[in-house]
Amino acid sequence: MAWTRDQMAARAAQELQDGYYVNLGIGIPTLVANHIPDGVDVTLQSENGMLGMGPFPYEGEENADLINAGKQTITTLPKSSFFDSATSFAMIRGGHIDLSILGAMEVAENGDIANWMIPGKMVKGMGGAMDLVAGVKRCIALFDHTNKRGESKFLKACTLPLTGQKCISMVITDLGVFTRDEGQKRFRMLELAPDVTLDEVKAKTEADVVWG
Repeated sequence: MAWTRDQMAARAAQELQDGYYVNLGIGIPTLVANHIPDGVDVTLQSENGMLGMGPFPYEGEENADLINAGKQTITTLPKSSFFDSATSFAMIRGGHIDLSILGAMEVAENGDIANWMIPGKMVKGMGGAMDLVAGVKRCIALFDHTNKRGESKFLKACTLPLTGQKCISMVITDLGVFTRDEGQKRFRMLELAPDVTLDEVKAKTEADVVWG
């Protein structure tokens, strides 16, 4: 079976390392906060001005004044701190964030990502993704392998407006995990979701991938 979104987030959480400063994008990546491995101490950063985010609150314990960049309610930790947006983006642009896990509308075989707009649809704002893919040391894309029409989102080339070029080093979808080393022109399959066949993944992948 394909991974659920929580299982995808749990797999992405395995990429966290002790001492990392991590930014989680809107959508599936926000779930990673609930799956940080035991014994791993990471500090979550939100571009709306918070360092040290805790997990999502339990129902009835939400504080409307505590939100992440996706406007979801969050919790604080003893080490949490708050600051303005300029300071937040100085952290990102200055290369002080170790890892960013981003949602994606499309990812190309060379590491390009499109995740900020669909032409013709209302866009509330560009968000921080363009700064993240340019300033963060490592970027992982976490998304469903196909769209609602069953079409691949893992492509030879992105068709939507780009967020960044050659910036994604790992792709985690509901079907598996793919990695791209620096300087490589395409991704290599690292693992499949349980009971997902290689033929199924190949049929749903437009990108030119090294299969094993």
